[in-house]
Amino acid sequence: MTNSSGSQQVVPALDIIKRLSLCAAYIVVSASLIRFNKYLMTKDRFPYSMFLTACHMSVSFSLCLLLYLFKPAAFPGVANSEGKKVLVMKWMAPIGITFAASLFCSNQAYMYCSVTFLQFMKEGNVIIAFLMSCAAGLQAMNRVRCAIIAWIIAGSAMAVSGEVNFVFVGFVYQLISQLAECSRAVMGEVVLSGGGLKLDPLSYTLFVAPACLAVLVGGIIATWDPAIPGALATWWPYVLPNALLAFVLNMLVATIIKEMSAVGFILAGVCKDIALVLFSAVVFAEVVTAHQCFGFMVALGGVFFWSFLRASPDSQAAMLAARLLQMPPESKMPNENTVLLPQTSSTKV
Repeated sequence: MTNSSGSQQVVPALDIIKRLSLCAAYIVVSASLIRFNKYLMTKDRFPYSMFLTACHMSVSFSLCLLLYLFKPAAFPGVANSEGKKVLVMKWMAPIGITFAASLFCSNQAYMYCSVTFLQFMKEGNVIIAFLMSCAAGLQAMNRVRCAIIAWIIAGSAMAVSGEVNFVFVGFVYQLISQLAECSRAVMGEVVLSGGGLKLDPLSYTLFVAPACLAVLVGGIIATWDPAIPGALATWWPYVLPNALLAFVLNMLVATIIKEMSAVGFILAGVCKDIALVLFSAVVFAEVVTAHQCFGFMVALGGVFFWSFLRASPDSQAAMLAARLLQMPPESKMPNENTVLLPQTSSTKV
């Protein structure tokens, strides 16, 4: 065995370990922040979702700016964006708006709904992100994917409809949060992998945080509550570590989107949802009905089959699904590299 062949075997293994480590870190940090936010977002603690979200962005921006001042080499994307202020604003403005909407609505939903119910709703993120990626030209639609979309939607609908303490306001807040989150993830994928910028995670956070913060400051002014200063004076020992944890999560999200795409980030979120639902049901005794469990398992089955088809398009399961829906296997379908016309010898003029 030559050295070159040996290196070909090691590199993919290291890449897999890196991605699994990122996903594991994301699951732990994201689940911890969700439970932390749920703890704070109660009427007798710190029920100010707009201000809490602004604290998250303030800490993220401050830490990124401080690190940039001491080690600008860690932000290669900043140098790449020189002379492209218009392009940066073109992307950062909508990303900042959707990021702010996602964070605010997500935190606000904790006021009305249990963590398990919100995680059930998030199973639909795979579909939302995929449809948005199709609209952006990052993914392609076919009949097999349409069938799996219907599969996941059916399971998610069953899980959501089985909620014992359903609150419509919380449902709407969470739905808006998911639409905004998936929009941000798709735009983030474009910016982190292309879009004329090719930003790294630190540069991405440095640019996005002030844009998001500007939107949140406007929201705070519009919804100001005189009780906020007093609550902050009491709860700042909790708000500060909560904001630091949010900074770590923002960095992990940007890194995963860059390494695994927007859909890959959403699929990592599905694994986090499973762990969080089990943890919330066992440790915090949140009610989960048999109807919800069945719907959740149906949705998870669809999500994992989706992931399997993307990872192994030439597998027997993929071939069978393609034959049942009378379409060619995904690996045989034309793409941007497919030769549309047969190559023939041409004569010189």
